[in-house]
Amino acid sequence: MIMPIITARPIGEGTEYLPLEPQLLSASVICEQGDGSSGSPYQVCIRIKNTGSSLWRGVIRISLSVDASEPRFFLPGFMYGTNRGEAPLSVASKCPRLRKNGHFPTSPWWMVRSDRLSHPCAFAYGNGRLIGFAASPYFVYSDNQRKPWKPGIQGEFDQYTGFGCSLESGEVWYTLGYENAPWFFLHSFQQFPRAPLDENCFNIEQGETIVVRIYCFDIPGDDERVLHDALKWVYWEYHESPRRLCSVQETVRDIATAVARDAWIPEQHSYTCFVFDKGDHFEYNLLPSIAWTNGLAAAVPMLTSALRLKDETMRQQALDCIEHIVRYSINEQNNLPYLVEQDGKWSNRGWWYDRQRTPGHASYLVGQSVYLILKAYAWEKRERNISHDSWMDFAKRVIAQTEKSRNADGEYPYVFSEKTGAGLEYDSFSGAWCLAAAAYYTYLTGDRTYLPSLLQSENHYHDAYIRHQECYGGPLDIEKNIDSEGILAYIRAVRYLHEITDEAYLLMHLRDALYYEYTFKFCYNSPIKVPPLSTVGWSSCGGSITSVANPHIHPMSSSVIDEMAYFLSRQEDEYIRSRMEDTILWSCQCHMIVDREYGYGRKGWMSERFCHSEGLLTERYPDGTPASTWFALMPWACGSILEGLTGEVWR
Repeated sequence: MIMPIITARPIGEGTEYLPLEPQLLSASVICEQGDGSSGSPYQVCIRIKNTGSSLWRGVIRISLSVDASEPRFFLPGFMYGTNRGEAPLSVASKCPRLRKNGHFPTSPWWMVRSDRLSHPCAFAYGNGRLIGFAASPYFVYSDNQRKPWKPGIQGEFDQYTGFGCSLESGEVWYTLGYENAPWFFLHSFQQFPRAPLDENCFNIEQGETIVVRIYCFDIPGDDERVLHDALKWVYWEYHESPRRLCSVQETVRDIATAVARDAWIPEQHSYTCFVFDKGDHFEYNLLPSIAWTNGLAAAVPMLTSALRLKDETMRQQALDCIEHIVRYSINEQNNLPYLVEQDGKWSNRGWWYDRQRTPGHASYLVGQSVYLILKAYAWEKRERNISHDSWMDFAKRVIAQTEKSRNADGEYPYVFSEKTGAGLEYDSFSGAWCLAAAAYYTYLTGDRTYLPSLLQSENHYHDAYIRHQECYGGPLDIEKNIDSEGILAYIRAVRYLHEITDEAYLLMHLRDALYYEYTFKFCYNSPIKVPPLSTVGWSSCGGSITSVANPHIHPMSSSVIDEMAYFLSRQEDEYIRSRMEDTILWSCQCHMIVDREYGYGRKGWMSERFCHSEGLLTERYPDGTPASTWFALMPWACGSILEGLTGEVWR
């Protein structure tokens, strides 16, 4: 096996990691068992002793070399390949990228605190092999000893560990203590220089020996999807279930009731995007859009909730929003929906507009809006036997235009022209929403006109993006960084294409897509230190990190619970089943179960933002201290939970 190299950076000196001996540290490395495979990784026991006469403080780094000239790194939730380090840097949204010879925000190496990752592991792929390791994300005091945490080990929190990677040296790293280096990214628009060692240090007392185990992998694989062979082992080794709080039915009732009561704006025919609790009054921020962060993303899940709860008032609100968009949003020049209505005027100038390189109709919202309208149509038809023919006509009209805009690869545009509907910009995963809409239309109508081209597009998205574990260009606010949102559209698309064709390879593609989404989904409950999440018992397991640019957990992945259930109805997969259970339980513990449980708001309120780490801690309490969530009700975020819980899991 490949033996790790151990160095350390003591506090108060330079930034270099140096040999242990001059620092009066000693280390022994013993491989206790395993063969490096995905089922039996090398179990390596490392003992580090302070042989000096005083306390040692600093960060200890354990390195594993990768024999590849251009390795691709995978630190789940944080680094995918190079985080598009090869792409142009002329974007406002910055995130850590790998590049051998670059400048901010690129670097040949990165280090980060463990809770920025969804799983405690770091891997590199190259020359047909996956090399890397898993290790504990933090230490605890247990039985008067400091121990690396694992499920079943109880104790008082001691210190985070860290992970990293280096394109320059071809290494993956694990650290006792941690650094956010060469820069600390609070979020993609705010970064800070590397901080001096202080509270991030790992302390070793005089004569103390620290024992840590790392689990090393060396696995052959034809492409980057071999990552999942290792990640499954990591998941089972470190898995903790989310807390059990409310039932599915209670969660839907509480959240949907809050949205209908506190967020509906009748004169706008829509829900507000934010409801802020100002103590003696509520403040509303509409932030209009027809999908994604408002509009149909709230209305359609509210419709399914109303149908489950048999609440006619709630249903009429949702129908009003859907009907308004269907009736008025179409751009007559190109048969595509405008994305925003402000003061009675429709346009594509949403809040994200100035972050687009090319103006026009964004495929993310175009495709998603059609998909959601079709979903509303199907539910109304099934549950009420009502056929909203204008909704189906809307979908048919838009799809006829989007299908003409695919390029030679079968990829849908990132942006459509306002004048003609032609594709203006490509190279993104967001067009998978157009694929999802057309696949769903084909499934509902039985019209297979588009099916050959849909299968071509599906294959392109799978081979160009998913096969390499690098899906980018989903949401419009992160300028084509790696994200966990676009894959949710592809998951829906391939599910319906499989349901139409029953082709075995499509079921495997659905599995691949779910596995990719799970790389962003926490497998354990990270020790959150910032209120209100730290005080209410909130669990991170089952929640997915938004993107490499926006380091917070969001609820969007809950919306594809039905697709997980669909896969399991066709093929048993213990891993997917457990991940689905995590997602359901996580979804049922994110809203307030009593008024002001989080220090604000009312029962049923839930925001988008769950800050599980140091990232995105921008919200502040009145005294200036940070808060780990927005002080707001956000209907579209609630919609992701409602969409998932009102589906098959309701039964």
